[in-house]
Amino acid sequence: MEIKPYDTKASKKVEVEQMFDNIAGNYDLLNRVLTLGIDTVWRKKAIKTISNKNPQNLIDLATGTADFAIEANKQLNIEQIKGIDISHEMLEVGRDKLRKKGLDHKIELIKGDSENLHFEENTFDVATVSFGVRNFENLDKGLKEIHRVLNSGGQLVILEFTKPTMFPFKQLFNIYFKYILPFIGKFKSKDDNAYQYLYESVQAFPDYERFIEHLQDAGFTKCSYKALSLGICAIYQAYK
Repeated sequence: MEIKPYDTKASKKVEVEQMFDNIAGNYDLLNRVLTLGIDTVWRKKAIKTISNKNPQNLIDLATGTADFAIEANKQLNIEQIKGIDISHEMLEVGRDKLRKKGLDHKIELIKGDSENLHFEENTFDVATVSFGVRNFENLDKGLKEIHRVLNSGGQLVILEFTKPTMFPFKQLFNIYFKYILPFIGKFKSKDDNAYQYLYESVQAFPDYERFIEHLQDAGFTKCSYKALSLGICAIYQAYK
């Protein structure tokens, strides 16, 4: 069953774009509040797993407001970062942040579809996706596109929510994620569906070993994952 934000006849891609356009103005604040600020720690840990400490270029898929791209630029000596996202409004928030930080010459934000990238094969040293891969309309197509644009030996790092398995944290987290988080998100974002979709999309996502299988099917090798914060999310690594 396909999980979408809204109950319309539009495609998942169109609905996801609409959802993020709707919540863009409050997205960063809600992330800090709803994760108690831990999302910033997760990003830093994910970037530390990048084995190439001097990549020439990096592509950040589903970049949103560019938090991951900004942190990657801070930690790594990267010549150029390109952030891709389908939401115009999210990118506008990101561009404003880049201008204020003086990074608009280092990080370029482009409106585009992660499943149909307008780049040649073997273009990027590193590809990253932070809390966005579960929003792909066609997961396998998206992963194959990432594989295509990576250089030989290039690394993919994905940070994504997962389902905790440890009792009683699993049960407590589900209560928070299913009931409390959507209520706060609805109140602050003025979108009735966005944070309910977050819970449902995480439940439907093939995490841990199942996601490793998707990476391998897309052609990646040396695939691995590391769970963070008792299984709230995980860092996945793979190589072309």
